[in-house]
Amino acid sequence: MTPMHLDGCTRRQFLSRSASLAVAGSAMPFALNLAAMGEAAAFSAVDYKALVCVFLFGGNDNASTVIPYDTTSYGKYIGIRGPSTGSTFVVPRADLAASLLKPSTALGEGRQYALHPNMAKLAALFNQGKAAVQLNVGPLVMPITRAQFNSGNNVLYPLPPKLFSHNDQQSVWQSSAAEGATVGWGGLIGDLALSSNGTGSVFTCTSVTGNTVFLAGRSAGQYQCSTAGPIAIGASKNGFFGNASRQIFNDLIQKSSADILEDEYAKVVRRSIDSEKVMSSALGAVSVATAFPETNLGRQLAMVARQIAARNSLGLKRQVFMVSMGGFDLHDELPAKQPGLLREVSDAIAAFYEATVELGVAGNVTTFTASDFGRAMTPNGDGADHGWGSHHFVVGGSVRGGAFYGTPPPVSVGDTSSPDDQWHVGQGRLLPTTSVDQFAATMAQWLGVADTELDGLLPNLKNFGAGAALAGYPRNLGFLS
Repeated sequence: MTPMHLDGCTRRQFLSRSASLAVAGSAMPFALNLAAMGEAAAFSAVDYKALVCVFLFGGNDNASTVIPYDTTSYGKYIGIRGPSTGSTFVVPRADLAASLLKPSTALGEGRQYALHPNMAKLAALFNQGKAAVQLNVGPLVMPITRAQFNSGNNVLYPLPPKLFSHNDQQSVWQSSAAEGATVGWGGLIGDLALSSNGTGSVFTCTSVTGNTVFLAGRSAGQYQCSTAGPIAIGASKNGFFGNASRQIFNDLIQKSSADILEDEYAKVVRRSIDSEKVMSSALGAVSVATAFPETNLGRQLAMVARQIAARNSLGLKRQVFMVSMGGFDLHDELPAKQPGLLREVSDAIAAFYEATVELGVAGNVTTFTASDFGRAMTPNGDGADHGWGSHHFVVGGSVRGGAFYGTPPPVSVGDTSSPDDQWHVGQGRLLPTTSVDQFAATMAQWLGVADTELDGLLPNLKNFGAGAALAGYPRNLGFLS
């Protein structure tokens, strides 16, 4: 979305964009909003849909999550990560039987996968057709082969910025740009959805995990709340130096000022106070009976469920949420720590899906996982180093579940004498065969974003899905109906 400057803007366009921002409220200073107004077309929604990002900070080890199960692949897995390598990574094959993934259409060459035994609840959702696995997805500027990667020619074969860097790849996943990016694709979807949400537009993009670039739009601001509910401004509460001081504070924020920044700051403070009251009232009027695990991720998703339960009183038709958990940067102690992390992810997402069923919106809410990157197949002691491509989950009633999407990568470390060489870029780091842009575009279209708007949300998408050379890189991956 190209910023629209006043010198290139017609009066009609200016008034139209200004009206849209008035509906959105004062999430950003007006001067900044003017600089950020784009030419994207909003969409009008009559039903309710929500997208929920579960971000796994640190780089989840995909090979300990979605585990090769067929005899041939498991044998190779043992050879790379088994006791002969001095590693204790490998889950015994017998322990995987209960979490074996049973797709409605079998994979080619007899390939099979199982989830880690601690992810039995997520495996059950897959086998019930309510979850899918997107194989080997990661940031890409354009489709690229291992030979092109190794050429070092970043002009002909551009790469995502600062590969293998935590902060930068977290940002690239959320915004298509390195650390320092100011807008994310979730927030840009929010920009398009603002007009559908009317007076409740302040809650279009909601974070239960602090400030995040994923939910930052050009017009849509991200609403932040805690697992306990909306966050109040302390000065508006009784504990602020007594009633007299609180009244002075309230008087100050009600006054207009000749200083545009001072005046806008007062508007933002008023808006925050008003939004806290609206959200607190809405949450107080709803309840969710589903039991969530008493974990941080469980509590975050429980808050998302409560806000979805309050959608009608808030006047919402489209929402984008983000929750997260950390601890996945396991350069060591991976066999000791990864199982507990995976249980927390599986149990929390399964409880959240149950809550959407309870609320009657299972087909209207899609949850997906994301992470900095996968990790190398080759062990490094009792840990694994940073990777690139990874496997991720999509869960919901509209998911064409019980299926794998993308191409199953060979179980290999990228031996240059092997035909598997094309899949890896050293130490068994997967070269993605599906881009984050394709993954995101599929969910954006499900929410109602027009195909013509997608390139504005996802700047690298234009390099995918056109012509015979890109037949394997569709703009829509097909995992949502």
